[in-house]
Amino acid sequence: MSEPAKAASSDAVPVLETDPGPGADPEITRRVGDLTVTIDRLLCVGFGDCIDEAPEAFEFDDEGVAILTSPDDVERGRLLKACEICPVDAITVTDADGHRLVPGT
Repeated sequence: MSEPAKAASSDAVPVLETDPGPGADPEITRRVGDLTVTIDRLLCVGFGDCIDEAPEAFEFDDEGVAILTSPDDVERGRLLKACEICPVDAITVTDADGHRLVPGT
């Protein structure tokens, strides 16, 4: 009897943006050009304003929490606006020097 084929570990693709799983870090962080975008999954309540502004960059996961999909496909200004309009400040953005851009001070 043959054993089922196993995927090589080098072929594994991280799925944090789409399926954090039990016990996962409640923050999703992703580099987008010179920006670092972080979604706090505990703060996100699913208003969807970020999705309305940049549907290429964000969508809801199975729990109704915003996740990053293809943020590189969105113009920088529009991505920043989509992050800025989060009514609960669940999305933070820092630049390459670590300065917080969103939420504004």
